[in-house]
Amino acid sequence: MRRWIEAIVFWGLFALIWEYGVALFGVRSYLMPPLSKVISAGWEQRELIVSESWVTLVEVLVGFTAAVFGGVLLGVAIHFSDFAKRTLYPFITALQSMPKIALAPLMIVWFGYGFASKIASTFLFAFFPLVIASLGGLSGISANLDEHFRALGASRWDTFIRLQLPSALPSFVDGIKIAMPLAVIGAIVGEFIGSENGLGHLMTLATANAQTDLMFAAILVITFLASILYWIVEVMSRAVWWRGKSV
Repeated sequence: MRRWIEAIVFWGLFALIWEYGVALFGVRSYLMPPLSKVISAGWEQRELIVSESWVTLVEVLVGFTAAVFGGVLLGVAIHFSDFAKRTLYPFITALQSMPKIALAPLMIVWFGYGFASKIASTFLFAFFPLVIASLGGLSGISANLDEHFRALGASRWDTFIRLQLPSALPSFVDGIKIAMPLAVIGAIVGEFIGSENGLGHLMTLATANAQTDLMFAAILVITFLASILYWIVEVMSRAVWWRGKSV
């Protein structure tokens, strides 16, 4: 109850500061509209916002799912293969060092303005943290436990399933929690660069038409969407109950 009260009080104060701070400091509405005007604009365009939100949500979920599978497979491959560690890992590291926004126009060139380029942008943003989390979790296995499994004559597959995979799950869960907001950012960036729908496209249109209130409404929806997805990941991560426990 205390946590709920603290959260409600905090966001209530935030809303009041936003609503009355704009008038208090004489901020022009086209620069920073009051919260009531933002909510009103969002409500007037609610059907459009809902439809565009579904587009962005599908892009995030598909791209994020692809990044999860790709990141896990590559992390496992790098962990077990010295060749992959010498070749793929430096390549992925170099790719991560590049600014993602600079690569987003290339996604348009390769995949066009449709759904595929947004999936590629989402995948690009979320992929690297999942690779690092998978690799870090597999590499952080206790040496004593690994020696114990070898002494028992466990096969490499049994060691992976019964020891390495459960031990790597906490690190992987943390990687998912980092990658999920990045996936939302990737989808929005892809929509900014070139798209015909989605919340990023809606923000671009609102900016071009000087509808700052609608643009802020889209930002709030994006923030809410990212928060809900992160909360879902947080709830699911509780199944990995041995997180934070050492053996």
